[in-house]
Amino acid sequence: MPVIRPKDVARGHDCYRRVVSALRGLWQEALAADPHASPTDVDLPTDRNDPAYLDCPTLAMAVRYSLGVLEKAVPGPSTELRVPPFAAVKILPGPDSDPHNLTPPDVLEFTPVVWLRLASGVSTWGQEKSAGNIDAVDAADERVSRLFPIPA
Repeated sequence: MPVIRPKDVARGHDCYRRVVSALRGLWQEALAADPHASPTDVDLPTDRNDPAYLDCPTLAMAVRYSLGVLEKAVPGPSTELRVPPFAAVKILPGPDSDPHNLTPPDVLEFTPVVWLRLASGVSTWGQEKSAGNIDAVDAADERVSRLFPIPA
């Protein structure tokens, strides 16, 4: 099953653009308040009254769309990217899952906000890793880190 249905791609692209715009705006505000701020400190507001607030369906669609873009760009069975609770994809050529447990050799899990900061280029792999938001080693680190920002 695809991470995003073909009929939802346009809506997903719109949601992704809205999320990216919000993250970039929040990053600019953070920099204006503190020139030493890190993009890893940028988070989406949870208060529904905040003008930058985005609801759960918008975030879900943005995550699914961006994962779908990456899956199309670098398909393969060797690395699974998970963004719970919204979606997961397998990418990059290489060894397939172990037939006994169906888990690929490399599995990386991100929170939705970390994933969207990386996908959009608001933050870099190195910044997120230094902040403790990415737990990748060796091959996964080298292979996946070069994929960001995604070509959306």
